[in-house]
Amino acid sequence: MIAVIIVNFNGGELLGRCLKAVMSMDLVLQVLVVDNGSTDGSLQQIKQQFPHDNHLIIIENGANLGFSRANNIALRRVSHKCDLVLLLNPDCLVSPAALKRMCEFMAVHPEAGMAGCFIANPDGSEQRGCRRLLPTPWSSLKASFPFINKILRTSSGSFNLAGCPLPAEPVEVEAISGAFMMLRRSAIDEVGGLDENYFLHCEDLDWCKRFNLAGWKIYFVPDVKVVHYQGTCSRPRWLRVSWHKHCGMFRFCRKFYWGQYGFGVFTLLAAAIWLRFVVTVPVNLLAAWRDRENCLSGEAPAGDEHCH
Repeated sequence: MIAVIIVNFNGGELLGRCLKAVMSMDLVLQVLVVDNGSTDGSLQQIKQQFPHDNHLIIIENGANLGFSRANNIALRRVSHKCDLVLLLNPDCLVSPAALKRMCEFMAVHPEAGMAGCFIANPDGSEQRGCRRLLPTPWSSLKASFPFINKILRTSSGSFNLAGCPLPAEPVEVEAISGAFMMLRRSAIDEVGGLDENYFLHCEDLDWCKRFNLAGWKIYFVPDVKVVHYQGTCSRPRWLRVSWHKHCGMFRFCRKFYWGQYGFGVFTLLAAAIWLRFVVTVPVNLLAAWRDRENCLSGEAPAGDEHCH
């Protein structure tokens, strides 16, 4: 049986659609919605939509405690009858067939500690991050400053594998996305929960790294498709999201690279992370302004149904 954990922060009407989909599945024993102080009425909406469902547990934090802490709160409430746990973003839509296929895969691959799937944008294209390499200091530097590739005539430093040819069968990967993450309960018990020192972003990379270190395998299942309306909850707070994203990468590098590469490499990498943050602020500011103009003109950004 499966427990589905959904962390909500102003997920809008997509939260109700996401819940309706997973609540109808026979394999799902529990659905735990952890609300991080939403103010958009989404929590009230699901209370009205599912008033007397014993499978639904709503946990109200009253404030935004971050993605890691909210998930860990729910993990402590998962029934001992559930041998699988699915972390699912509220802006993801999952079909019964997709969930059944993932459960079947986990059943025949006991070495799999976690598994992800093909996460699609609303236009059907593969979303960045659903299959990844774990970042290294060198790949992080090249991803932060693409001009390095031109100078050294090397390939891109991106650790995202989106855009690479899809494998014909499930394959082992280094990391998957926390937007849809199927986990084995026994692996979580061994590795531990998410690192709560991450507020938002990179906590999934950290978890994947720790699963790898513990000897658990991580798989990407290409024939399972989930649609993710990415950015629904984060677009209005782009600066804060960008800040936490860079804070997360800084923590990841400090946690896993400091002892391995030493002070010099870590200092260079830290400088690159924060310089990239400064450089991307005007870019994000322009994108936010364009989104606002599109909303005011009645034209939502491509692939996005929500203007906040």
